[in-house]
Amino acid sequence: MDNNDGLMTVNLKNKTGGSSMKREEFLKLVDKKDFKAIKSVLNVMNVVDLADLLSELEETEAVIAFRLMEKYTAAEVFSHVDSNQQAELLNLFTDKEIKDMMDAMFSDDAADLVEEMPANVVEKLLRNMDVETRSEINSLLNYPEDSAGSIMTTEYISLAPNIRIGDALRKIREEGIHKETIYTCYVVHNHILQGIVTAKDLLTNPEDMPISDIIEENIITCHTNDDKEDVAKKFNKYGLISMPVVDAESCIVGIVTFDDAFEVLETEVTEDFEKMNAILHSDETYFNTGVFRHAGNRIPWLLVLMITSTLTGIIITRYENAFEAIPLLVAFMPMLMDTGGNCGAQSLALIIRGLAIDEIKPADALRVWWKEFRVAAIISIILAVANGVRIYFMHGRDLRISLVVSGSLIVTVFIAKTVGCMLPLLAKKMKMDPAVMASPMITTIVDVCSLFIYFNIATHIFNL
Repeated sequence: MDNNDGLMTVNLKNKTGGSSMKREEFLKLVDKKDFKAIKSVLNVMNVVDLADLLSELEETEAVIAFRLMEKYTAAEVFSHVDSNQQAELLNLFTDKEIKDMMDAMFSDDAADLVEEMPANVVEKLLRNMDVETRSEINSLLNYPEDSAGSIMTTEYISLAPNIRIGDALRKIREEGIHKETIYTCYVVHNHILQGIVTAKDLLTNPEDMPISDIIEENIITCHTNDDKEDVAKKFNKYGLISMPVVDAESCIVGIVTFDDAFEVLETEVTEDFEKMNAILHSDETYFNTGVFRHAGNRIPWLLVLMITSTLTGIIITRYENAFEAIPLLVAFMPMLMDTGGNCGAQSLALIIRGLAIDEIKPADALRVWWKEFRVAAIISIILAVANGVRIYFMHGRDLRISLVVSGSLIVTVFIAKTVGCMLPLLAKKMKMDPAVMASPMITTIVDVCSLFIYFNIATHIFNL
């Protein structure tokens, strides 16, 4: 590159904010046919920023951008693009471009791509893969969807236990570009995992030292059929960058990297959030999901909750005489129901989080209940006193009304805290997702209980 080209690239970087580019700037350079300037910036941009740029471009514009990227950069960026744009681009790519892309992609990303694409696109992908790549992808797709095997990659650095550090470094230089990570290398003998060596160990020890002297044998592993969410939690617990995946004979078959583990956790959090808010899970993003699909994801739970809410109506009808005798009772129903629902939702959120990070287990049910019982005692007394005093002075200094509302509030809080902490633990015990015990469901249960308690206390105190 001559000095003028260098100056042009630097100026472009400065204009676009630190090696980045906007759609308008990209199109201006395309109109000028200044592809050299575009290429110089695209190949130093962060791959995530590149994926964001591509999401703003039209199909033909995005294809131009891809053709100006280096092969391995393009493959990494492509794995960050959403599945709808991936399908559109693959239909515009030539067979050679698809083959280059698949050759440059890591095996786990390629397997995800094949799994997500429609049948006509998959056929095009398979047609442009070599036998070895197709075999690797097929082996990954054969693992259960929720297993560690489904998210692992087979691209890792494997070292023999008897080589020296200098030879190991030379192997990393030769093969590293094709591997998902080089920070952790795996020492393997006859396919059996012996241990690991880190890049730090290799770089800070003499080159003539055998790697057997620096092998770390006490390592964290997972099995191919382990639940991928449990594997992802190990990354968080042990602060790992990658984790080897072994089979029943302790033979290493691949590794899981932290980015895949993070994606699993992100997906699980999204699913839990949807379930806790009575929404069926969808793999599509908000804007890529149609209106009818959105409605379909929400209607089932809403129907269930609507039907179960009829129990509230039944209780109100049963105590209709109490309303007629003391109409003021109606005024406090929303407050009781809302407070109970809020208390239950608080406990539910904390317990589900504790279960998600393995802080709480079903065996801790008694400890959890005792803690929530004491929390409920403090909360209910404070709320009861505050409401009792307020009601007494605002509603004719009627002590009986204050006692009815305050007493009902105390019992409601205790029930709400118990239901909110016990239902997720029960779901976990029954091998169900605790998030199934959604906040709306617990609110409905607490509403029924709070009204039943309220009217029973009222009928006894007022002799109705």
